Amino acid sequence: MLPLGLIVLSIASVGWGLNFPIMKHLLTEWPPLSSRGLCGIVGAAALALIALARQETLRVPRGMWLRLWLVSTLSLGGWVAFMGLALLWLSASEAAVLGISIPVWVAFLAWPILGERLSLLRAISLTVSLAGIAVLLGGNGFDASVEKLPGILCALAGAVCTALGTVLTKHFPLAMPPLSLAAWQVGLGCLPIAIVGLAVEQPQLAALSSIGWASMIYMTVIQFCLCYVCWFAALERLPAATASIGTLLVPVVGVLAAAAMLNEPLGAREVAALVITLGGVAVALRA
Repeated sequence: MLPLGLIVLSIASVGWGLNFPIMKHLLTEWPPLSSRGLCGIVGAAALALIALARQETLRVPRGMWLRLWLVSTLSLGGWVAFMGLALLWLSASEAAVLGISIPVWVAFLAWPILGERLSLLRAISLTVSLAGIAVLLGGNGFDASVEKLPGILCALAGAVCTALGTVLTKHFPLAMPPLSLAAWQVGLGCLPIAIVGLAVEQPQLAALSSIGWASMIYMTVIQFCLCYVCWFAALERLPAATASIGTLLVPVVGVLAAAAMLNEPLGAREVAALVITLGGVAVALRA
């Protein structure tokens, strides 16, 4: 029987992976900033209630507000906003594969910020993972890649923001209970995105179909609540390296789910890009 840590890690990874095709479909009914921002705010409120139910304090220690806001804006806000915008140009599977690049940028940024030296094996592994991404995005020819360039830049910006936020969290530790910290990070990260989305995109509730509402509920309850609860439960029970490698299941689920739910292509090129990228990141995480 699988240990509980692996079970909750699998739930989080599958839940986050399924979110790529669900979000891609939702964009046919609602704009990206409003949908992701509003779902994040509701999800943050639910996480706060869960934290209180577990008797975790929501109080932010004095002197931590600035670093909490900075990390939340980068880690959550940057990812939520840029990845939502990226899906306007990219397929769900392409966005999922680009999301794997987060450990790459973490390793590169940790060198100057944290002084963590980049070993030769890890540098080679990360380069291989970037090559896998290049295989996926360059397979349809130069013109197709240029058309997708805004989406590629947005997805990479989201990955870099998340990586920078991760490194800064390690550099400036946030001494708070995990669920309370997640509630604050999701809320602070998504609030400005929701405000900008409502002001600029002006979404209409009448535009949402039953599937659209189901997608919004999924992103709120599963992506922002259940997955985070399971993720922190996994971190309590598993070594950090094991948990990090386990999240590589996210893009695999994203690519397979996009093929099944959205009929996106799943050929030799997509499989090769996924395998190369996953292999490079996995070796880098273990190096």
